[in-house]
Amino acid sequence: MADVALRPIDDADLDALFDQMRDPESVRMAAFTAADPDDRGAFDRHMAKLRASPDITLRAVTHQGRLVGTISSFVVEGDTEVTYWVDRSAWGRGVASAALGLLLDLVPVRPLYARAASDNAGSLRVLHKAGFAIVGTEVSYANARNAEIEETVLRLG
Repeated sequence: MADVALRPIDDADLDALFDQMRDPESVRMAAFTAADPDDRGAFDRHMAKLRASPDITLRAVTHQGRLVGTISSFVVEGDTEVTYWVDRSAWGRGVASAALGLLLDLVPVRPLYARAASDNAGSLRVLHKAGFAIVGTEVSYANARNAEIEETVLRLG
């Protein structure tokens, strides 16, 4: 999808990203979110940490020139994982799939891992289309649902 692009996150993006990442339906779907999506101070501290880390590839996702989310890779316990957030207004348009394809070109590390709430069919579909395969499930606490839920773990390469 030629109208999806990745770019570094600018300070001017933070207000829009904060609003996107606190949309109640999006938060529930993502499940594994900040403890309090409405805490702007925690959001700003988290984004500053991500943007300053040399071990994290963090990009803004744009669709037709409009900021619609973020995508990143990061290392946890020696494994590189990917994660993304796409504004609900862009769901179902191939934006996440296109952004993930662009990130996979930027991040040559393999294997790559990803996680999604097991009931998040849209995100699981995006990951499958990119070549990720399910390698297991875990039960983890999801802040957005205030409960332990099943999380699907996927691997690429």
